[in-house]
Amino acid sequence: MRKVAVIGVGSSKFGVRNDVNILELIFEAFKHSIDDASISPKEIELLTLGSAGAALWYEEVTPAALVAEYCGLSGIGILRCEAACASGGSALATAYWAIASKQVDVAITIGFEKMWQVDTPFTIELIGRAGHYLWEFHNFGMTFPAYYALYARAHMSKYGTDEEDLALVAVKNHKYGSMNPLAHIQKRVTVEEVLNSPIIASPLKLLDCCPISDGATSIILASEDKVRELGIDTPIWIAAIGFASEKASINKRSSYVGLESTVIASQRAYRMAKVSPEQIDVAEVHDCFTIAEIMAYEDLGFCKKGEGRRLIREGQTEIGGKIPVNVDGGLKAKGHPIGATGCSMIYELTRQLREEVTKEGRQVPMKNYVALAHNVGGTGQYCYVTILRR
Repeated sequence: MRKVAVIGVGSSKFGVRNDVNILELIFEAFKHSIDDASISPKEIELLTLGSAGAALWYEEVTPAALVAEYCGLSGIGILRCEAACASGGSALATAYWAIASKQVDVAITIGFEKMWQVDTPFTIELIGRAGHYLWEFHNFGMTFPAYYALYARAHMSKYGTDEEDLALVAVKNHKYGSMNPLAHIQKRVTVEEVLNSPIIASPLKLLDCCPISDGATSIILASEDKVRELGIDTPIWIAAIGFASEKASINKRSSYVGLESTVIASQRAYRMAKVSPEQIDVAEVHDCFTIAEIMAYEDLGFCKKGEGRRLIREGQTEIGGKIPVNVDGGLKAKGHPIGATGCSMIYELTRQLREEVTKEGRQVPMKNYVALAHNVGGTGQYCYVTILRR
């Protein structure tokens, strides 16, 4: 295995993007990443796409060929990766493995989704089907707010976590989202506003849930030899990608206070990168719901099990705290275009490690120049943990 670096990143604005079609949305991110890497598209040998909604949220059934044509990449290797909400993380891992194993020298990963071409009830049904369709959605009507409400109730019962703890996650992430010009929701909220927002699946309220978003993010990867040849002055190295899965049916799981796939994937990543959780300077975690961020603190080893509520209450996951988390607004405020999310985490962490976020007031002070991205699919059926190092 040879070393692989991120050499260029680009992102579209997230939100309700009825002003563009799917290819125009993707090109917005692609163009920024090409300019950022200062390379010609002719250098790229492989395109991996992360998207879960082909022919469901948008009209195209086989988007990879169309994206390659639109971006001037025809003739290279192309494929689409699907791992529910971890589709972006799986596409990045596929490109990483292709370069690390010497199949190609330069690859591009584009994560995207255009979710506002259908109405909200249909989107809730599509995401609900990402659990176990027959035994959970069809027979019992489980939706994703309902799944994470079960986790929230179990965490509250076992560790005393309360609704204000969950609200504090939303307050923090909306604060950073308000400072991110690409975020879907750029508005701060208070604890009272979160607690008084409409109940979606008790105890989760509207402001405990991430929005439905359109968006695209592009990441360009290169081998160590290519980094040297291109004269890239600030490559961000992929130190590790840990991965794991979990039982699709939640009724077959032994615990409802965390995600086993997160624990396994993160431990693999820490071993591969030869770092400990204490050495991580900044993290992006999969906060599709506020309880998911608190469980991630614990499952990733940032604190002991059951102490996630203490971390958020003490401000330890803010900039200046022990481990700043989701300082771009996270899924909760930046938005969650399903296939784009895993790549969007890499976009933010690359800029953080390059110390490019100062003007936005969101730059995390770097000690070890090590960052972690945590991308979950389904209710933990898929998990990718990526560790970056400058």
